[in-house]
Amino acid sequence: MMIKRGNGKQENGNGYDRVVGFLREQLLSGELKAGDCLLPERELSAQLGVSRPVLREALRALAMIGAVEIRHGIGTVVKKPSVSILGEFFTFVLAHQADVIDDVMQARIAIERQAVRLACRRATQGDYDRLADCLRAIIDTIHTPEVGGLADFRFHESIVLASGSATLISIYQSISALMMRSHLDRREQIIQVDGIEEFLIDHHRLIFAAIVERDEARADELLARHFDIGADFRRRATIRMAGAAPFTD
Repeated sequence: MMIKRGNGKQENGNGYDRVVGFLREQLLSGELKAGDCLLPERELSAQLGVSRPVLREALRALAMIGAVEIRHGIGTVVKKPSVSILGEFFTFVLAHQADVIDDVMQARIAIERQAVRLACRRATQGDYDRLADCLRAIIDTIHTPEVGGLADFRFHESIVLASGSATLISIYQSISALMMRSHLDRREQIIQVDGIEEFLIDHHRLIFAAIVERDEARADELLARHFDIGADFRRRATIRMAGAAPFTD
């Protein structure tokens, strides 16, 4: 499908910004969708008031992030970018920040607390089944830090999926690599603390029950407490490791 010609009005800013802005607005307005072809290069450059070299540079940049695909003999085709590409971008951007893991953790809490409320309203039987499978995996792998940490993460990811919010899901998945690293690191630290196994099993079971019962307030309260208790276990693990470490001159 070829896109409609616009009125030729030029956007402010340089040529690159003009091309990117044009594609963004066409997608938001619904004039373009995945699978559509852009106008031929000569026509598009004239419509946007940019040179063909600038247009090509902008399209190559868009192709690198998966927004378009340049097909020889066909033209430039609109694509739906993969969340994995967005995740790589976020990882590189956030990696330059100090205490990035703790900061990502705060974003995770915000996303999950809204997601669990939505899950109480929108979750389907398929979502309940997936959460139940994750809960069983948490129980079965409770003594194995790495595998158990993965099962724990999948449970929380399933809460976000059950929210039915494409935006929350995309944001969550885009920072999942950083969250996974944080999750596994914490599991390694806290698994030796007394009471952790009961907490990991019982609290996930309570959250699951609240979602199935569609009790938004309780699910949110439990999830908030879940993160607070987890942080407390982490502090206790730090004290434990400091106490066990030998002192050297």
